[in-house]
This record gives sequence, C-alpha cells and structure tokens, in this order.
Amino acid sequence: MDRKELVNEIFRKKTFLCVGLDPDIRKLPKHLLSEEDAIYEFNRAIIDATADYCVAYKPNLAFYECEGVKGIISFEKTIAYLRKNYPRHFIIADAKRGDIGNTSSMYARTFFETYDVDALTVAPYMGADSVMPFLEYEGKWVILLALTSNKGSEDFQLSRMGDCRLFERVIRRSGEWSTEENLMYVVGATQGKMFEDIRRVAPRSFLLVPGVGAQGGSLEEVCHYGMTADCGLLVNSSRGIIYASRGVDFAEKAGEAAKALAEQMGNQLAKLGTY
Repeated sequence: MDRKELVNEIFRKKTFLCVGLDPDIRKLPKHLLSEEDAIYEFNRAIIDATADYCVAYKPNLAFYECEGVKGIISFEKTIAYLRKNYPRHFIIADAKRGDIGNTSSMYARTFFETYDVDALTVAPYMGADSVMPFLEYEGKWVILLALTSNKGSEDFQLSRMGDCRLFERVIRRSGEWSTEENLMYVVGATQGKMFEDIRRVAPRSFLLVPGVGAQGGSLEEVCHYGMTADCGLLVNSSRGIIYASRGVDFAEKAGEAAKALAEQMGNQLAKLGTY
C-alpha cells in the first residue's frame, strides 16, 4: 500500500485507527482456550468486529514468538486472514528489528516476502546500513523508532547532541535515506506537546502513535500538535480495544471501543475541512 492509498483509506473511512493485535494467552476469554488455535480465533473475532472502524492492524511479534512455533503459525494465519478478507487494511508487523546489513536483509525478506506485511517497525541504533535493506522493497514501509512512550525514552532519546536531541538526529539523518513515501516514525502519544518538535523535523511524514487509551495518551493533544493536511497519523490502540471485555462478548465490546475511538478521529479529521 502506497501513501496515496493509505491517505485515501483514512478519509474514505473517516478514521486513522490502528488496532494492535497483542494476544496474551493468559488474558484471552476462557471459552476460547479449548480451541485448537485460541490466539488465531481471538484475532479473527477481533478483526471482524473492528475492521469497519480502522485502517490498520499491528500485531506485536512478542505476543506470538513467546508461544514458539504454535504462536508463529497463529501470526501467519492472522496475516493470511487479513489479506484474504480485508485486503485494503494496512498491516504493520511490530517487531522492532535492526542488525548488521546481511542480517537486516534476512529480516526484510522474512517480513516483506514470507509474511507479506505492509510495514515493519525498525530500530535505528545501528545506523544506515542496518536500515537500508528494509527500504529496498518497493511498496513496503519502514517505521523507525524515534520518540517512544516508555519512561526509559529519557535515557537516550532526549539526550542532547550539539544543537539537537538524539530523536531529532535520528529523524534528520534517516530522512537522507528515503522519503515520506515509505518511511514513517514511531512517536508515543504520551509525548504530547513534543509533537511540535517532531513536526519541525518531519513536517510531512506519517507517524505511528502508540499510547492512546490504556497508556494515558490524549488523542486530542496528538491531533492538535501532530496532524497534517493529509492526516499524517496512524494512532494505535491495543489493550483498550482487544481487552474491552474478557467474556463471551469480547468481540462485541472490542467493536464498540473501536467505534467510539474512530468517531473521535472522524471529528478530528473534520476539522481539516477536507470532507
């Protein structure tokens, strides 16, 4: 999916919601645990209930890899289900990969060829040669970690480097490797007013924004400081949607939570005056 297609979907559906598919087997509704593949059945129900209200899904690989081969099979089945039934949805593998060049090439092959996702989160710490292999795939996106929502972000990301902070250096330097047509950045919703600083160095780039909902980030604040003329945001919610209920009504409640958040996003998009 290219940038134009993504933007068109956002304005067609009047939402920029990304639903995080982070299935913790210990938190799944008990009635699913007797299923042969409880994680996949959970994901499938969540997807069917929320697809009308979002434009993207973001499975976090940690929640699959911890289950070994069985979890990877659940992940593969989830991607296949999305591709078959919801082909217009943007699929992000949240794996935060990044290593020396030849290893990154294998990671890129894994996610962009074998799994065929649209985008992959990538760690920039090792520099250009660790990121470039991911950028070589036409029609695929790299989502680079820039300014995250965890407390530890202060340890390195906010450190001064001459006339800028490390996260600003990451954005500026990576902007030399590619363009906003296939390069996004992760910026945590809890960073609030810092979105102004992000937009000074990345005025047109799409931002993947986790941390709204369960982590306390404000959608209104994110939109006020971070939204662009073509939206420029994918706001992720995971726990606040997929665990809205742990009963037999889990999918229904997830749909209701996604709809409520999507309606708020529609109101924010309306302020742009583009529909």
